[in-house]
Amino acid sequence: MKWLTFTVLALLSSLSNSTPSSQANEVRVAVASNFTSTLHALAPYFKHAYGHDLVISSASSGKLFAQIQHGAPFDVFLSADSDKPALLAQNDATLEPFTYAIGRLVLWCPSSCQSPLTSLQTSDLTKLAIANPRLAPYGLAAEQTLQRLTLKQATQPHWVMGENISQTYRFIESGNAPLGFIARAQAQGELNTTQHWLVPDTYHQPIKQDGILLSRAADNIAAQDFIRFIQSATAQGIIRQHGYDIPHD
Repeated sequence: MKWLTFTVLALLSSLSNSTPSSQANEVRVAVASNFTSTLHALAPYFKHAYGHDLVISSASSGKLFAQIQHGAPFDVFLSADSDKPALLAQNDATLEPFTYAIGRLVLWCPSSCQSPLTSLQTSDLTKLAIANPRLAPYGLAAEQTLQRLTLKQATQPHWVMGENISQTYRFIESGNAPLGFIARAQAQGELNTTQHWLVPDTYHQPIKQDGILLSRAADNIAAQDFIRFIQSATAQGIIRQHGYDIPHD
């Protein structure tokens, strides 16, 4: 009888531990790598307003999407595009994607160069950093920009591809690639002192970054509070300060 009681208690304990979304003070957020630093900046404001903590996991949108499809224990997904949250919503009619930011693409040359656009067009180009277009929405936008400039074929042999936009940024910052496409938000503090070209948003599909409350978090009050918070005027103002356009601008 004692053994049976212990077994039941152990089972109940394991079930409790396997559903962290039931904890009302924690939100597990899967965030696209370009938005990671901004989310860390938002976290203390969210904590102050609601008293909840964020547990942040960062990777490319494609990688996070695959993890979610395989049952990764996330409550909220902040993608760098609108396609992946929409696909998740197709499988669950109760899910409602929302736009939390609109990204802008920058061609960045942190070392000395005549101009990023001129450097991109020169035959002396040796390396061009770009996020993998199959995994990262900013990489897809960069590829579309090169197509618009009729430079994809000429530059493709020189591409140095990052798995996500954060790795792409590190390629350029470290000097491993002299030039590359990044999110404006990543180099917001450096753009005033370095050469860059803000890519016209007509050169690529809009980088509409959508989020979604995942079905496992349907009863997670903290996750629901976070969805309200990130769409609030306070959060949207901080997001704009970090180099994003915001919905309804």
